[in-house]
Amino acid sequence: MKIGVLTSSRADYGIYLPLLHKIKNDPFFEMDIIAFGTHLSRNHGYTLKDIEKDGYSCIHTISSLISNDDQEAIASSYGLTVLKFADFWENHNYDLVFCLGDRFEMSAAVQAGIPFGVKFAHVHGGETTLGAIDNIYRHQISLASILHFTATDVFSQRVQSLIDCSENIFTTGSLSLNNIENFDPINRKIFFEKFDIKDNDFILVTFHPETMSTRDNVKYAQEMKNALKEISKNKFIVITMPNADTQGSIYREAIEKLKEEASDRILLIENFGKANYFSAMYYAKVLLGNTSSGILEAASFNKYVVNVGDRQKGRAQSSNIINCDFEEKAIVSSVHKAIDLDSYKGENIYFKSDAVDKIIKIIKEFL
Repeated sequence: MKIGVLTSSRADYGIYLPLLHKIKNDPFFEMDIIAFGTHLSRNHGYTLKDIEKDGYSCIHTISSLISNDDQEAIASSYGLTVLKFADFWENHNYDLVFCLGDRFEMSAAVQAGIPFGVKFAHVHGGETTLGAIDNIYRHQISLASILHFTATDVFSQRVQSLIDCSENIFTTGSLSLNNIENFDPINRKIFFEKFDIKDNDFILVTFHPETMSTRDNVKYAQEMKNALKEISKNKFIVITMPNADTQGSIYREAIEKLKEEASDRILLIENFGKANYFSAMYYAKVLLGNTSSGILEAASFNKYVVNVGDRQKGRAQSSNIINCDFEEKAIVSSVHKAIDLDSYKGENIYFKSDAVDKIIKIIKEFL
């Protein structure tokens, strides 16, 4: 069986990894990796090199991102991605193609496959992020797919409502949490020395723009910068840099200015990679930002998360999430509240055991 896997960013690749390793080692499958989006961007760490290190037999690369990140550039990149993938689907056939999440590049690649009858399997459909235009892209991808692997029963019900069909929708839990109960972090001393982190508590931070509030992102980036500068007076801060979203450069510029003003208290990471990022989550005191990893994964590491603004609004949450407005004082006070709490002891609603094995079994039976 020939499987294609669409990966457009460090984020989706990290989520895919347990599934990719299983498929790669199963003689039933022949697998091609189709890498595009920020994987090929020098400004975002050129994460294609990390894919190549994992030793896949076939990696296709498709470059289609325009360097700017205003609305016109994002729309142009979407169109260029469709054009490039029209040629790709014309010349490549698969029994099934995996697509994941809600990125605009992922949506473009999938939309290009519709006239060619490409059979897509969508991972992480049915979720809601009202503060990001990704919410629309996610639903577009679901509508173009024939198989659906969701993280919770609520999301399965939403996909069913969206596609007006109850067949071929499976609740498997979050892929990135597969075997998380056996996770072994990198040795603390080695990890801290590798990234030059001071051996004390740190806050793990990831902020992305609110792509449904483009007029407010300049203000939000400044509020973020002011809050982080205040927090850095007492805690070391590790910041993973924003993805290629509309107006993401506004946040990058604010973060880089913050680094100049508080260089000894701030560490900037372009791309941790999954093992390092999970270790960072494991050792962090709390998480701060508006990224999906805080919602999906942090509970499995017993961490509280300060979730800022509306980017993740509407997404189901475990009880470890502290929501706050995109305002300096609200962010600072929420972080102090999270720091004062003990480790989170509740459940992660996104975790289900053996997610990968369930998906493998389903696609073998389906095809």
